[in-house]
Amino acid sequence: MWGQRLFAGMAEAESVSFSELVQMDEDTHCNKVEDVVGSHVEDAVTFWAQNVSRNKDIMKIGCSLSEVCPHANSVFGNLDPKKIYGGLFSEDKCWYRCKVLKTISDDKCLVRYIDYGNTEILNRSDIVEIPPELQFSSIAKKYRLWGLQIPSGQEVTQFDQGRTFLGSLIFEKEIKMRIKATYQDGTVIAQAEYGTVDIGEEVAKKGFAEKCRLTSGVDVCEAKKPDSSQLALRNLKNPIPLWGRRSNQSTFSRPKGHFNGRLTLDVKYETNAGNHVTFPKESLAAGDFNLGSNVSLAKIKQDQKLIEENEKLKTEKEVLLENYKALELKVEQTAQELQKEKTTTMDLTKHLENTLKTCVGTRLKNLAAKVELLKEIRHINISIRFGNDLSDAMQVLEEGSFTALESLNELEKIWAEYNVAQEKIQTCHNENEGSLLIAKRNEVQQKLFVAVDVFILEVDELPLDKRLKTLQDLSTSLEEVYGKAKEGTDSEEILRKFYDWQCSKREEFASIRSETEASLQHLVAWFQSSQKVFDLSLGESLTSEDMIDNIDEILEKTESCVCKELEISLIEQGVVDKEIILSTYSQVLQKIHSEERFIATLLSKYKDSVEFKNQIIDCLNKSPSVDYLLSIKKTLKGLKAQLRWKLVEKSNLEESDDHDGTEIEKIKQEITQLRNSVFQEIYHEREEYEKLNSLTQKWFPELPLLYPEIGLLKYMGYSVDVDTEGRVIQRAASYHRACGDAKEESGLLPLIFLFLCKSDPVAYLMVPYYPKANLSSVQASMPLTSEEALKVMKGVAQGLHTLHSANIIHGSLHQNNVFALNREQGIVGDFDFTKSESQRASVNMMVGGLSLTSPELKIGKPPSPSSDLYAYGCLLLWLSVQSQEFETNEDGVPKVDQFHLDDNVKSLLCSLIYFRSSMTAEQVLNAECFLLSKGKSIPNPEKEIEYVQHNKEDESKMESLDRYIERQEMLTPTLD
Repeated sequence: MWGQRLFAGMAEAESVSFSELVQMDEDTHCNKVEDVVGSHVEDAVTFWAQNVSRNKDIMKIGCSLSEVCPHANSVFGNLDPKKIYGGLFSEDKCWYRCKVLKTISDDKCLVRYIDYGNTEILNRSDIVEIPPELQFSSIAKKYRLWGLQIPSGQEVTQFDQGRTFLGSLIFEKEIKMRIKATYQDGTVIAQAEYGTVDIGEEVAKKGFAEKCRLTSGVDVCEAKKPDSSQLALRNLKNPIPLWGRRSNQSTFSRPKGHFNGRLTLDVKYETNAGNHVTFPKESLAAGDFNLGSNVSLAKIKQDQKLIEENEKLKTEKEVLLENYKALELKVEQTAQELQKEKTTTMDLTKHLENTLKTCVGTRLKNLAAKVELLKEIRHINISIRFGNDLSDAMQVLEEGSFTALESLNELEKIWAEYNVAQEKIQTCHNENEGSLLIAKRNEVQQKLFVAVDVFILEVDELPLDKRLKTLQDLSTSLEEVYGKAKEGTDSEEILRKFYDWQCSKREEFASIRSETEASLQHLVAWFQSSQKVFDLSLGESLTSEDMIDNIDEILEKTESCVCKELEISLIEQGVVDKEIILSTYSQVLQKIHSEERFIATLLSKYKDSVEFKNQIIDCLNKSPSVDYLLSIKKTLKGLKAQLRWKLVEKSNLEESDDHDGTEIEKIKQEITQLRNSVFQEIYHEREEYEKLNSLTQKWFPELPLLYPEIGLLKYMGYSVDVDTEGRVIQRAASYHRACGDAKEESGLLPLIFLFLCKSDPVAYLMVPYYPKANLSSVQASMPLTSEEALKVMKGVAQGLHTLHSANIIHGSLHQNNVFALNREQGIVGDFDFTKSESQRASVNMMVGGLSLTSPELKIGKPPSPSSDLYAYGCLLLWLSVQSQEFETNEDGVPKVDQFHLDDNVKSLLCSLIYFRSSMTAEQVLNAECFLLSKGKSIPNPEKEIEYVQHNKEDESKMESLDRYIERQEMLTPTLD
């Protein structure tokens, strides 16, 4: 492509307006002769050329494009093939006018540079809008050789050779075009001549084209004309010939014969700004060729060779210029560095000169500061640097340590024998054999009682608490200094190595300290002697020759000794020293912990011994009595009989026609008192059972064998204790209150009765029965519509709001405990009161392949209202997409965007699944999708009757539950 670079300065000298450019581009008339310069070759018979009179127009366009295009907007959307844009040519990064021939992809387009004829695939970012004044017809025109066509079936190689040959004849050469006709698309049919050479005949002679039948009008060779966009793509796929790939292929060669070599250019117009043009010097030489001269093909080849050699020389020149500039820049940088180094050296010299003037004063001042610091350090105990604290700790461990107690060894031996005897009694089921085993156990028990008594007396004399406090304080103080100790084996070699290291360090430090003191005394002596030299009041003063020693040597020695002591005192120990100290610290800490464990064992044995003594002293050689439990059972039996009688009496009075209300009220009060007495005796019975259970498990395993009538083994098998029952009742009470406060709008499954079985660890819960109404069953039989699903899930949101308002977390919301009554009312049910929130949340429920467990629960965080809302969101998504498959991310969180859902539903799902930390159940209840849901579902009369019939029956049962809960709270007041 030629004519791409234009002089920026040339624009100032030209005054041709763009309106004049448009007027100059008139229709081509037949038989008209034009002088043109070839700019682009499409095939052996088709090429693009510019009229030699349009050179100034090209320069004007280039200058304008260089100013407008860098700041213009890139194109967007569909591109208009009739519109002219600005394109950034990839080879020289300059802007040229272009039209879009074809859109290759979303970001690439095939364009033609209309002022030159060549094509290129550009990114959309390299195509910009240009102003209306640049929207005029192209400078270059498309020409076709008169009477020629490309042979049918021509091979690719011959096609490319034909392009190359035609390019050597017309490219950058001034040729004469005799117009014969014009296609409707603007292609000009013409006879081309270069001097006396007929270019069409030369192409035909070489066999790159063939003669075609000539017709009149615009249909000349029309049948052979290829599609322009397909030809442009083909030209892109084929490599551009050598004459089209030169580094300055954009050079515009002004017509030599027309200007006769008299064109001169001032260097001042050469600028790097914008598009510019350079003229090869062979184009400025006069008489290279003339339209009237005989020009042969040999001359054409010679011209082409000269042009190529000229281009090569220009390339070499550019390289040399670049090298020259690089060397010049390097020399300049080196000079700057030398100047900078010179300045630094001069500053250093001045600093040294100033330092020398104050050298002695500065040294003495620095030495005085170091001596002052040394005084402070000597007042501080630096023994820690040599492990003196570890030595002191080892001394404390050796002096006050407890040795093993003889009574402890004897006690453990008898205690082991006693445990064996107890195990034999526990596994015995024969009463006679059990009596023998009990007798043997009692003998061992007597021996154990004596051993326990001796052990207790011996331990009472030991200062265990004081020693334990000493060890704890010692361990704490060492950990504050050395931190956490590393684990290691117990080794006396480590302690011996520490002792040797400590002695060596102490000797070294003592030697350095003595040297420091000696050097300071020497310096003081020098000052005292020099005083006589400088004291003019003394009659006989010393001379300079009489002054002792050299002050510089004394200062040097003193500074060295002081710095060495400071280094030992302040600088941290090396790796070897640290390893020795930390290993010793680990050993000391192990000894401390070992003694602490021994004391803990003594205290534990002491506690067990005291408990054994207190329990056995009253039951020595005999078993505990169960008479008190039997008396409680007898009393309880009588109270129950009285209560039954009073209930019968109350029932008879109520059934009689002339019953007395006062008498009935009196009997009701008596019934209440009897019930309270029954509960009180049950409470005492439970306490006695727990006492006997504890004695059986610890000291008297024979009690179930001796007293089978009290059912102790049956009570011991009951794993649900009072605390567990209390927690179940408390959870049920909280749930019941929340449900009662919200009344019919609770969204929760109501409670009817709660039973806790005494003989078995089972809790029975009575609730309304809704057959096949949970979401799992409903979706399996007849899935809910989108409108029905929104109605149901609105009720579920109400249920969660009721629970969360009462500070209750469900923890396990899934498709089996959410009910869709009559396909329109959603309620939350099957709340497990026997489990805590964390236990309920530990079950990983799935729905449609989607986990209902929130990401925070998976990483161990406790359940929260947020985790309930995540499960709610997953259920809503499952109902909304029916049987579609879910896509999830790494955490198992579903991707909502994959589904086509209502905008309001999708917005709520995104908030519940991705941004639920700021969501509440009340906000979910007021979501747009629930407020806008107005659809009606077809009611199911049978189910409606079935679900409603429980209500009236449940009211009385709920009152009974209230009374039961109040009664349990009265018995266990701490559970409210």
